[in-house]
Amino acid sequence: MSSIRFANVLLETKPRALSYPTMYYHTDQLLHPGRAKGEWVIAGEGTVDFTTYFNALSVLKLRRYTRATGFTLHLEVRSKAPALVMQTVADRLATEPQPVPSVNETVPGDGKWHQLALKLEVDEHAVLAGFRIETGAETSIRNGWYEVEYEGEANPVELSIATTTFRKERFIERNIELVRTELLQSDDDIAQHLTMHVIDNGSTLDAAALSDGRITVSPNENVGGAGGFARGMIESLEQDVPATNVLLMDDDVEVSPESIRRTYNLLRIVNDEYRDAFVSGAMLNMEDVQDMKEDTGFISPAEGNCVPAKPPLQVTNFLDAVYNECYSEEMVIPSDAHRYAAWWYCCIPASTIRREGMPLPIFVRYDDVEYGIRCNPKFMTMNGLCVWHAKFEIRYNAGVERYQTVRNSCIGQAVTGLAPSMDTMLTGMRKMVNLELRKFNYTDAELALAGFEDFLKGPRFIEEPVVQEKFMWANRAKEQMVDFATLTRQVEALGIHGFDPDTLTRQRIDLNLPRSMRQRAYDYLTANGQRVALLEQKTADESQPEDFALINHQGWEYQGGSIHGQDVIVSIDWSTRKGVVRTKDTDRYRGVLKRMRRDLAYWRKHEQELMDAWQQAAPMLKSVPFWKRYLHMD
Repeated sequence: MSSIRFANVLLETKPRALSYPTMYYHTDQLLHPGRAKGEWVIAGEGTVDFTTYFNALSVLKLRRYTRATGFTLHLEVRSKAPALVMQTVADRLATEPQPVPSVNETVPGDGKWHQLALKLEVDEHAVLAGFRIETGAETSIRNGWYEVEYEGEANPVELSIATTTFRKERFIERNIELVRTELLQSDDDIAQHLTMHVIDNGSTLDAAALSDGRITVSPNENVGGAGGFARGMIESLEQDVPATNVLLMDDDVEVSPESIRRTYNLLRIVNDEYRDAFVSGAMLNMEDVQDMKEDTGFISPAEGNCVPAKPPLQVTNFLDAVYNECYSEEMVIPSDAHRYAAWWYCCIPASTIRREGMPLPIFVRYDDVEYGIRCNPKFMTMNGLCVWHAKFEIRYNAGVERYQTVRNSCIGQAVTGLAPSMDTMLTGMRKMVNLELRKFNYTDAELALAGFEDFLKGPRFIEEPVVQEKFMWANRAKEQMVDFATLTRQVEALGIHGFDPDTLTRQRIDLNLPRSMRQRAYDYLTANGQRVALLEQKTADESQPEDFALINHQGWEYQGGSIHGQDVIVSIDWSTRKGVVRTKDTDRYRGVLKRMRRDLAYWRKHEQELMDAWQQAAPMLKSVPFWKRYLHMD
């Protein structure tokens, strides 16, 4: 029987840990760093429970994914009074950690360090195993870790981190330093079996200063996430000791090195059933640190949308830490839906990369979705495997969410089949266009159609490096926001008064006024007064409080009640303190619809021809020789 130091008891002084300590422990007494490195002190009499997102052992997942046969907690404790260290456990319906009285050890209050090794008792119903400390006086702890016993020998693992960056120096330089100091310079086994490839699409990093024997910074043309990750994959496969697994990771994330360490250890003891699985780390919010957004997702068979496989969770909450580990995606994902893992933190076996090839050259959006669905792997997720990423909902970009999303989802559908049929993607595109039209956003509706039209050009369109140019074009062509001072002048130029940005609140911006059934019917039949001129008699109680509609700028939002009966919309992005004013334009409305009908007619006429072309080009677009030429690596 073999064993491995699988996970450390994680205690940190980073801002997120100080702000949200219950990701790490729950306590009724102050817990603070000691004078010596790695030492933490319980200030006095009290109880500290470590059955948390980062510090409980995910025994249910370990028994499923690995060859684990037993678990032991190691901990060094020093106390001024007798202190009790006891195992805890949580089953699927646990509402709080349950003590395991048979697994405990009392540390004498002699002020000396004592090494503990508690053999944990877990049965087939256990989801998490942890521990708590009950003490009557100041108590110090250090060097806590979980040992996992397993059958057979450890798998040989060479882990490569491939990260793509574009002018995010602050994030990437910090992550490079964390990998260097906390992993490569550690005494852990991972230090000898880890490399890091930083693909610098902006060519702004000091490659010579940041690179060393195990960290390589490669200046690269701006070929988007798809191109950067493709180069990272190629470098990982062709390094001196080829990688066995490649961890793809976004640049604009905060990462805990412990997550990478646990990923490496998981791969060393993974069983045959999950040997080819992807390890998918969760995305937590950088702004609201405890909020978990997604670990895996799937494509909605009805509309082709990307949908998180799990509901939003808060990892500071014990109930959610348990829920996350015993959640069954199979119960909620439709049988005809395809699952994927996003590339903010996704570890892929090198054997899969050699078999399936590279991502498609589509710059950003749906590159990870298409690749994950193409590979059709099993997935491993686990508490403590995560990164912190800026909220998507406060960085909405129509250039990405309209042009890139429509174009790339259609390409992915043609090449791989993300949804049951192309009709699914076209339904989503039509709804997207109509949503923007109902909000008088003709510019971004046209942007979505431009994405569809570039898909209709066939694969020769993306065989050459034009996607960067198209991405930049989309960002110039999207609806442009202006600062509040300019926005106020634009609103007043329309003869409308009453807009005062100093009085705006998120509540006011997000408010959706109620509508009667008659009003809803009117809005639907007339597309908010654009499709046909129907007379609607307003009554006093139906009148709007202002001569314009105030709405949230997020593209997926629709505040129909606020828009009802208005000819002017003021759309606000509160996070950037910018906005845009829109006016109803029936001529542009009809022009966009005419353009969409023309595009769909072209698709119906050339569908088989286009599908054949994309299918025939796919092997070349995914090949290493294509990417080496594309990236000028040869």
